[in-house]
Order: sequence, then C-alpha cells, then structure tokens
Amino acid sequence: MALEFLPMGQKDAERIAEWEYEEPYSFYNAKSDEEDLELLLNPKARKDVYYSVYDQGELIGFYTFERNDPYVEIGLGLKPERTGNGFGKQFLQAGLQYAKSQFHQDAFALSVAAFNKRAIKVYEKAGFKQVKTFMQKTNGSEYEFVRMTYEDSFSYYSNN
Repeated sequence: MALEFLPMGQKDAERIAEWEYEEPYSFYNAKSDEEDLELLLNPKARKDVYYSVYDQGELIGFYTFERNDPYVEIGLGLKPERTGNGFGKQFLQAGLQYAKSQFHQDAFALSVAAFNKRAIKVYEKAGFKQVKTFMQKTNGSEYEFVRMTYEDSFSYYSNN
C-alpha cells in the first residue's frame, strides 16, 4: 500500500487539531500545547514543513520535515484510530522514504517523550538509536524526551 504525502492545507490542519488520543497519549493532542497548535494552524509556519499523509483518500497522519544539518528533523503523528495496531513501522518507513526522496539525505533525527515506549520501540526497530535524554518545556510543564538519530541505509525495510 502506497501512502500519499501532500503539503498540509488548512482543512487538514484543523482536522488534525481535533484529534484526541487516549491516555497517556493525550499528551500528543494538538490542543495540549498552545505553541504547537499555533504552528499547526498557521499556514505560513506550516509551509514547506507540514505534510498530510493519506491512505486511499483518508487522512491518516502527518509529518513535519525540517533540515537541521547533518539531519532532517522529523515529527510525525498517526490518526488516533490507527495507533497501537502495528501500523507504525509502515508509516515510519513511508515517511523516511519520502524524506529521503525530497531531501536527498540518509540522516534523520527525532525527539520523543520518554514515556512513549511504544513509539521508541518502533523507532529502534527501524534503526534509530537513542543518543541522549533531555528536559523540554511543553504542554504547560517540563518533560523528559529522548533524542534519536538514524544514519544508516534503508536496508532494514528491504529485509523485512
């Protein structure tokens, strides 16, 4: 199944802003952090960074891509109904392949809340390595995050 990546329009941004995740993942609700919500809903801030991901015409997730040499920083989110169902690997694979084709780069980085063991497991299976933990202010408090990087070929996916 091929996922389709499109620059995010206002309608998609507004739909994503309404997504609500179950605990403890409600941390990722766009409305949980005013700054994140403002970025998502601002067309100028979103331009060339936010992408909607479609599966057979259905909005199923989003990605952010920003060049931060030597890496492309990625952010991602799956529609709440799609999480926890074994779809993460495929979604991550599609995002990395899209980023590689757009940025012509094999080095990626992301940050994930330390409590999100489910996502960390998916990232590690894909070849990401934990490089450090740090505290970040977000959602009205300060939380521990894990910085992960990926600097290898996509051979993992060709073998699995």
